[in-house]
Amino acid sequence: MSERLQPGDVAPAFTLPDADGTEVSLSDHKGRKVIVYFYPAALTPGCTKQACDFTDNLELLAGAGYDVIGISPDKPEKLAKFRDKESLKVTLLGDPDKQVLESYGAFGEKKLYGKTVVGVIRSTIVVDEEGKVERALYNVKATGHVAKIIKDLGV
Repeated sequence: MSERLQPGDVAPAFTLPDADGTEVSLSDHKGRKVIVYFYPAALTPGCTKQACDFTDNLELLAGAGYDVIGISPDKPEKLAKFRDKESLKVTLLGDPDKQVLESYGAFGEKKLYGKTVVGVIRSTIVVDEEGKVERALYNVKATGHVAKIIKDLGV
């Protein structure tokens, strides 16, 4: 079971393919704050709502110095379909082997409809300009989460 990150921890480095198969690394964003959010699956209702909320608020977040990266276990082909179908503007990365999900504490046991299952834990990690964890939010709700982040960050 992976450990959850705490504020002050160094955010685990990663390099993953985006929807077009291009490698994207956390280090590409050094000097900017990054909101890294983890979601279970592209093209599902909750994940679509969350991705659309981030896209709708991307300009506001970017203006405040935040980049947004969404990570799921999906392959790039599915991410491309998701991006195109929903006109998403956030960077979507695929982590099919779940190594990054695990390193961020976003994969493990969770409750789903009263049962304990193993899967992606919907999580949001805010990484500062130096690559340190500023906020680590686990078991977040798909709906209303982006508005809460914006409020909490004072954007």
